[in-house]
Amino acid sequence: MRVTDSLAIFIAGIAALNFAVAAETDLAPFPKWGAPRAITSGPHEHLFASYFAINSWSPNNRYVTVLETDINGRLPESGERCTLGVVDLQDGNRFIPVTTTACWNFQEAAMAHWIDDDTFLFNDLRDGKFVTVVMNWKTKAERILPLPVSAVSEDRSWAVSINYARLSLTRPDYGYAGPGQDPREDSEWPTDDGLWVMDLKTGEHKLILSVAQGRDLMPATQKVADKPGHPLAYYCHTIIQKDQAGSRIFFLARSVDWFDKTNHQASRWHTTSFTVKKDGTGLRRCFKDGWAGSHFNWAPDGSPKLLVTAAWDGDKKGEWGRTAWSPVEFTVGEEDKVRRIGAGLLDWDWHCIYSPDGKFMSGDTYWNANFERPWVLVRLADGMTMPMGVFYVPEPYRQTYWRCDLHARYRPDGRQIGFNSVHEGTRQVYVRDIEFSK
Repeated sequence: MRVTDSLAIFIAGIAALNFAVAAETDLAPFPKWGAPRAITSGPHEHLFASYFAINSWSPNNRYVTVLETDINGRLPESGERCTLGVVDLQDGNRFIPVTTTACWNFQEAAMAHWIDDDTFLFNDLRDGKFVTVVMNWKTKAERILPLPVSAVSEDRSWAVSINYARLSLTRPDYGYAGPGQDPREDSEWPTDDGLWVMDLKTGEHKLILSVAQGRDLMPATQKVADKPGHPLAYYCHTIIQKDQAGSRIFFLARSVDWFDKTNHQASRWHTTSFTVKKDGTGLRRCFKDGWAGSHFNWAPDGSPKLLVTAAWDGDKKGEWGRTAWSPVEFTVGEEDKVRRIGAGLLDWDWHCIYSPDGKFMSGDTYWNANFERPWVLVRLADGMTMPMGVFYVPEPYRQTYWRCDLHARYRPDGRQIGFNSVHEGTRQVYVRDIEFSK
């Protein structure tokens, strides 16, 4: 990790923001964060086996799910497998290979989720179909469920599924290559595809919201005469409210004006942030026109409160010279009371996640002009912000499709946080210990 002049400027800006915040004695003290330490090493590349904010630790905190691959500098091809395993944190960070999967990418990995200490689930290609595999990683006993998972409920009883083949047409860094699902490529607004809910015990599944049903609440698309493909709308990036009932699902609805699946290109996507009930009723937009939406996290207490990075002020440029994206917080049903986090200093596209106690926001983001990724911790009660460092991105990892975002995620007890990084030259998995004041 390189500490440079850009970090000094960043810290100075944080200090200015903090000085402007009124001091209160009853606010939660900032925890102490330990230095990053790698729990994987070369010669292979490693990354957490799921997307940001998803727990990677087994319930007993001994193991974390990790992917191992020798692929870098390109997208994985159809059917190309990587190794899915666990790191034993109580045995010298020993990597234990468990199985392989052909449903993975450098952003969402294989969407692995723990069920119990002996069992996790992940996406794979089996018999030509994208599916969910529920596996006892010690005995290798497994069950196959008919759809791939995009999000899993807190009680691990059901999941949300999307069409990863359709996603791959416009976002190959998030979708899965190959014909594992019907992408419905010829349909701009399909009535038979969208958000699916699947029972994780029986595999029973149901389409709860078609893409066509979101059409009237999404921006209009327009055919571009000199571009390949045609307009296409789809759903992606789902997460389930953390109450035991899983009352609502947050998701992004996106559309493009054209796409070139051969060369992995598409127009800039138009985004709308939505929430919907598990049965497909109660569809609600989160923001007004133009606010779009990017990275997100439900509050850990189960309430209908969310952190989302949104383009809060349209085309206005923020402190970093980019469109003024900012983390915001709001409650479903009170979408007109959006609270901007950071008072302008944090105007960027952050991977924002709540700490397990809900008192802090961890935010990591994309590289700056010095190819360094900033990371901050924000106390939500007053906006006071602590810089957590910057992480250098070597040239081989600067292409969009195989970039290495930090994609932080907390251990559920809040005593550790993990992330992916390339600041030491290769893609590896890191953790930082967290100590709270007594």
